[in-house]
Amino acid sequence: MSRPARAQPAAALRPALSPLHRALLLAGGLALAPWPAAQAQATAPKPRIEKAADLPRFAYTPGGQLEAVVRSDQLFAPLAAAVRGDTERLLADYDIPDKATRRDLLNLLAMLDFLDGRYASAMARADEVQRLQDKPSDKLLSGLRLRAMATAAQQHAPGSAAYVQAVGGLMAQALKPLPFAVVENDVKSAKASAEVIGEALILGRVREVLQPTADANGGQLSSDLVPGLVGARFALQQLLPLKAVSRQAYADFITANQVVKADIWAARDVVLAADAAAQPVRLAVWDSGVDTALYPQQLQRDAEGRVAYIGFDKYARPEAGPLMPIPSELASKLGQMVARTKGFSDLQSNIDSAEASQVKQLLSGLKPDGYKQVIEEVGLAGNYEHGTHVAGIALAGNPFARLVIGRISYGHTLRPDPCPSRELTERDARNSQATVDYFKQQGVRVVNMSWGGSVKDIERELEQCGLGRDAAARQAEARVLFDIGKTALTRAFASAPEILFIASAGNSNSDATFTETLPADIVLPNLLTVGAVDKAGDEAPFTSFGPTVKLHANGYQVESYLPGGARVALSGTSMSAPQASNLAAKLLAVKPSLTPQQLIALMTDTADRSADGRRVLMNPKAALAAAQAQR
Repeated sequence: MSRPARAQPAAALRPALSPLHRALLLAGGLALAPWPAAQAQATAPKPRIEKAADLPRFAYTPGGQLEAVVRSDQLFAPLAAAVRGDTERLLADYDIPDKATRRDLLNLLAMLDFLDGRYASAMARADEVQRLQDKPSDKLLSGLRLRAMATAAQQHAPGSAAYVQAVGGLMAQALKPLPFAVVENDVKSAKASAEVIGEALILGRVREVLQPTADANGGQLSSDLVPGLVGARFALQQLLPLKAVSRQAYADFITANQVVKADIWAARDVVLAADAAAQPVRLAVWDSGVDTALYPQQLQRDAEGRVAYIGFDKYARPEAGPLMPIPSELASKLGQMVARTKGFSDLQSNIDSAEASQVKQLLSGLKPDGYKQVIEEVGLAGNYEHGTHVAGIALAGNPFARLVIGRISYGHTLRPDPCPSRELTERDARNSQATVDYFKQQGVRVVNMSWGGSVKDIERELEQCGLGRDAAARQAEARVLFDIGKTALTRAFASAPEILFIASAGNSNSDATFTETLPADIVLPNLLTVGAVDKAGDEAPFTSFGPTVKLHANGYQVESYLPGGARVALSGTSMSAPQASNLAAKLLAVKPSLTPQQLIALMTDTADRSADGRRVLMNPKAALAAAQAQR
């Protein structure tokens, strides 16, 4: 659970083509397509990888049941050798300017090094990853545990009591001098991960996602998914035995630094009084739906008193109801699923609540046959709650906001349902325009979009569904589908120049433009993409970034409503985007003549820029004062 519990919903757009490098694979899996000779490599410029989807693909045939491969030295060795060779050649033979991609590749090699007993090499890779970090916390924490493991392994037999004790001591020693205010959020997340790790959780994805995918593709897995096997072996063999000492090192560090971060947002917040000189403004939350009973005074209604709503199910068919329905067979478990949401939130905040204890017990003690049900229920509950939580943030402190609902139905199953297809993508494309047309008819001025998906997401879903004859075919089809979706979204946004569309940046700690994450990477004068910081204005560990991210707002443990009325703090850029939507609606309430371009300028010009240039911190009070001064 290293990512926030409320990560952006997966690709809701079912998007798909543009020219890319062809996958480098040979039938038989472990072999690599021929690389240019060393002499030619020395004289020719390296091919440059401009987008994540341009990376070469490889295919592997692990040669057995995947759980057996993860557990067996003999079965894992040839797979590890092939993955190592391909990864080293990628780094050597291609110009990859994206630091996040290089970090991922180096981290993969570091795990392989450690598993092979190459401890000095693992440490050197960790150092290289650290040099590629940009976020202040990442620069300090990157590779901390791996260095402790590699140092201890050079003195004690890995797995021995002396080794385990040494790792814990080295971790504590490395943590002690770190500035708590900078690393607090990451350390708390690391502690939560250490508390819930267990064999069933480690192997669950291998059993329920990777194995069915290999079965659907003649025993093969792509280079997108095979790192999951390496990670599972590393976690099972190396991290699980360190569970207790890792947790203790993080817990002791947190206990020794009971420092409460300053909250910069309370002083910046603005609440519009009900009798203020302001006008109603229509704000759309395009998300998983909203429990309208929670916002009775802020709903846009038609002449018959019906809530203004448009929505489609996950098969892109029209669906009634402003809130995502819960399958009848799970309705009786809804209360339990919502309680787990609070448990995840409390774990992330290091709150020792009954709900947090229940989640720790559930995940760390998970049985192998329980993984699929539990993880899918967590996903379903998250989707069900998401839009209501987002709406609460967007509407807060603004009695003049009138909510219009656009509903998307996100998938929650471990395997895609439905699978990507041209027909589905084209229906989704039409629905994008239909939704924006509805917003225009309703006089919407601001639309919040806390969701996203990428071309690589589609390619992975195609692989999971066993579609496409090989990696190259999946790559091409994913691009076709993605481009259909992106073109439709871009045209839909452009067709409503009077509406400000606000997108969340994404939660993958990567460049949203390099990963081609929609809608965050779309460039239009009426689209604003928002990244996340915490209550002190420090960059959130999960937030994505890049040239389209023009503003930052609080997205770390932000409290809002869940369906039914419970209030829970959740994290993600899903929570920072509606902070900006909230401000935009307040600005329009006091000055309705503002255009989307003027809104963006007003919000960014009054923001505070950090010294490192990475954060543009929204300042609602300053923005509203500037708008009122212009009246």
